[in-house]
Formats: sequence, C-alpha cells, structure tokens
Amino acid sequence: MPFMPSKNSRLIDDTLLILTMAVLAGCGLIYEYLLSHYAGRVLGVMESTIYTMIGLMIVSMGLGAFAARKVRCAFNGFVYLELLIAFLGASAILIIGGLIAITQILPHIIADMFALPPDMLPKGGVFKQLSFIAINSPYFFGVILGFFIGMEIPLIARIREEIHGQHLANNLGTIYGADYIGAGIGAAIWVVFLLSIDISKAAALTASLNLIAGAFFILRYWHKLTWRKTFISLHLVLALLILLMFNYGNHWLNQMNSLLYLDKVVHVQKTNYQQLTFTERYLGVSDDEQQTSIINFYLNGRLQFSSIDEHIYHDYLVAPVLAGSARHDNILIIGGGDGLALRDVLKYGPKKVTLIDLDSELINIFKTPDQHVNANLARKISYMNKNSLQDKRVTILRSDAFLTVNKLLKAGQVFDAIIVDLPDPSHPDLNKLYTVNFYARLKQLLSGDGLIAIQSTSPYHAKNSFISIGKTLRAANFAHVQQYHDNVPSFGEWGWTIASKRGKSPLARLNNLKQLPVKHSWLNIDILKSAFIFPNDFYINEENIDINILGSHTLYQLHQNAWQTQQGIN
Repeated sequence: MPFMPSKNSRLIDDTLLILTMAVLAGCGLIYEYLLSHYAGRVLGVMESTIYTMIGLMIVSMGLGAFAARKVRCAFNGFVYLELLIAFLGASAILIIGGLIAITQILPHIIADMFALPPDMLPKGGVFKQLSFIAINSPYFFGVILGFFIGMEIPLIARIREEIHGQHLANNLGTIYGADYIGAGIGAAIWVVFLLSIDISKAAALTASLNLIAGAFFILRYWHKLTWRKTFISLHLVLALLILLMFNYGNHWLNQMNSLLYLDKVVHVQKTNYQQLTFTERYLGVSDDEQQTSIINFYLNGRLQFSSIDEHIYHDYLVAPVLAGSARHDNILIIGGGDGLALRDVLKYGPKKVTLIDLDSELINIFKTPDQHVNANLARKISYMNKNSLQDKRVTILRSDAFLTVNKLLKAGQVFDAIIVDLPDPSHPDLNKLYTVNFYARLKQLLSGDGLIAIQSTSPYHAKNSFISIGKTLRAANFAHVQQYHDNVPSFGEWGWTIASKRGKSPLARLNNLKQLPVKHSWLNIDILKSAFIFPNDFYINEENIDINILGSHTLYQLHQNAWQTQQGIN
C-alpha cells in the first residue's frame, strides 16, 4: 500500500505549492516586462514591441501547457524547469545585448580588416540579416521563456494530486487563482521597485526566485527525485552565475551597449522613463578647452543633441518665436529638460520662465551635473547650458505636461510665448502631446499677441509627420500656422512649426525686422526668413494627411512608418 502523507502534511504541501505558484506567476510577468522593456527602451525599438512580446509569450505559455503532458515525473520535471527558467531569465538580456553588439561591430571589423573606406561599410546582405535577427532576438527568448513558464501550472497541478493521491475537483481553480494574484503582485513589484533599478539586477533577482522554488522542491520532495546530486550541483553553479550577473551584469551590459555608439560612452543612466546615454568624441588639442571634444546625448538610443551643432537647432526653436512676440516677460517651455532652449530664452531677458519636464532625474543631471556625472562631463554640460536651470527666474515643474497644463489654466496663467521642445512622437505617450486637444489648451495659455513654436521632426525623413503637426496645430484654431526648416548636421534636414493666436502671421512679424533682437551664434534674420521656403510641391499631398486627435495615434503611426522606411525595415 503506497505511503499517504498526513492531513497536516498535505496542508503544508498545499500552502507551499500555492504560494510557489503565486511567486512564479509574478516572475513570469516580470520576465515579459523585462524583455519588452529592454527592446523598447534601451534599444529604441518600436513601442509595439511590448504588446507583441506579451502576445507571443501568452501563446507560448499555452503551447508549454500542452507540452507538460509529456513530462513523466512532475517532481523531477519541475526542478529541471525552474533551473531552465532561472538561467534564461537571468541571462537573456545579456545574450541579446551581446548578439546586437556583435552584429553592429562586425561590419566595422571587416571594413578595418580589408581597409574599406567608410562609405563602403558592409551592411547589406548577410550583415543586414544578422542584424535583423539580433534586433528581434528578444522575441525568440520571449517565446522560449513563455513555453517553459506555461509548463509550471500543469506540473504543479499534477504534484498536488499526487500528494493527495486523488483527483482534486477544484485543483485548477485554486492554482489559477494563485497564478492571477501572483501576476498582479509581480506587476506591482515591477512598477514600484524593479523599474527603478538596473535591468540586469532586476533579471537576476527574479531568476533567484525561480532558483529558490527549485531548491524548495529538492528539500521538500527529496525522496521523489532521482537526480538529487545533479540538481544540487546545478543549483549551486546557477546561484553563483546569478550572483555574478547581479554584481557585474549591468557593467557587462553597458559595455555591450557602448558598442552600438560610434563614440566613447561616458555616462549611462536608466531613469523611470528612459535610458540616458552620453558619448564623447575627442577632437584633439585646442585653444578652447571646451571644444576639444563633442558630447552627444541620447534618449533610448535616439540622438537628442550634439554639442557641435545643437546651437543651430536651438536658434531655430527659440529665435523666431521670441523675435516675433510682442513681449518676453513670461515664457513657457514644455520639455527641454537639458536647459539648452532655456539658455537661449534667458538671453531675451524674461522676468519669469516656467519649464515643464516629466523626467526629474534628467533635469537633475543638467541642473547640477557635478552631483550626478563625472567631473569632465559635468564641466561640458555646464558650459553648454550655462547653468540655465539654476537661474532664479526659472520655475521647474517636474510633471506630465499633458496634466500640468490644466493646472496652469486653472491658476489663470498667461504666457507671452510658448516653446514646445519635446522628443519626436516615437512613443504613444508622447503622441498625446502632439494632439489637437493639447494644442488647443496651449492656445488658452498664450497671450493674444503671443507665438508658439514646436519642434516638428524631419520634413525630409518624416514628411507626413511634419505636415500633420502643422495641420493639427491649425485644427486647434490658431490664426496663422507656418512651418520652416533647415539642415542640422547631426540630424539632417529638420523642421519646426510656429503659430500666432491672433494678429499678423509669424513670418509677417519677422519680415518687419531688420535684425534679430538678440544676437544668436548661427542664425540671422535673412537666413531665418529663407527657412520658410519649401521645395516645389512639398505640400501637394497635404489634404490626404490626417490631423492627430487624442486617442488616434495618427502621428505616432506616421512617424514610425516613416523611420522604418528610412531604415529599410518596411
């Protein structure tokens, strides 16, 4: 007659198994977030990665649940399973980073080997295919992890029934209940805790829970296992590996990510909202100490400014709107947490400037760089933005501009000019800041004779997006909406949109000026006026381009399609 555990023993087993299922469900959800977060944030891949990853993992979990029927011994199978999940969960991000780094540097290695000129860098054919595979490798690991995670519930269910020695009527309901609750707790842990730490540490901590689950099974069900010494050895080796990944994984990952940039990476920081990367290119000895190197700043892998030509971009962003406005007493800047647009605004002698930016950690770096980055980079940042964020006339609101605008309206605020210096609409959350709804509320904040200026992506690389921004601003009932453009070497052809609430058009106001009120390093009045001229038939397809209303994601989709086409993805 087979041995039957006592009622108390079965109760302990049930409690431990249900708790284990809840913990593992939380781990599974965190793995989904980790993989999609790495691809979507660090690598700058489309935000739809998140939704695709979750969908693929759910399908894979279903396949894994079917495959679990092939496991002969649920006890041995579960321990093996947790070893596999722990290994893949801890190492997947590092492996993906390594694959992408290798495919990025391989063309350069071959070019150097055969002394090929820069314009003959091998990037097509097999190199393009390898790069495509590497960029999409998060999906592969998501499918594999999802498959193994899907096997957990059937195995736990079989283990419970074997312990009880009978079929349990509510077995699956109990386990699925623990699974759903555990997944919810895992999501909360991700948002509250793991999102704010290094991604490699988050992966290692999550994997350690899988390893602990396996260790619990070894101790609790020692008599049920056949490969006991092997399990113990593998757990010890994997525990050491996870410890190494926790301590050094972020360093290794940063080293591999650094290979994606042409210049030396001098600072990397992950905030709650984005990945910040500073690179530096040394130019050699110069009489001007500050010009011996070029500083580039990236958000989620996308270039935001280069110290060699950011003054061109900011001249065009600031000069037209302030030169054409009747007064400069009270200015609003949305975005621009780097303080570079603010630096130029302060040249016009405003009495008050309000700056709204969501990312507090980004603001801290540019406001007090000496406290957050190395001394050399801190000196460069202070030289670039002239410590503008520390100016007593500046009020910094570290919040979501979409919501903060309502508070400014309720407070009865009115601004003489508004400057919108946001990243491109490459994310659904940014898309809402380019909508008719948002622009209409900004119009209410603008004084009657004031102007608003908006960075509007590239009229060459993302032409439809550029035109859509102009049409969207026009749909917000601004009296005059005009667009202008010029070449910014680091970005290529770039564009801006400017509008007046009432009175003369922005260009008509600029035409009345013989020179700009404030001297800019690059821009003068003649160059500025010519920037409003576009090539023949540039707006010929304007009627077929939609405006961006709240909830439509029109601009986001236009922008994504344009850049995918430019990069050869479509």
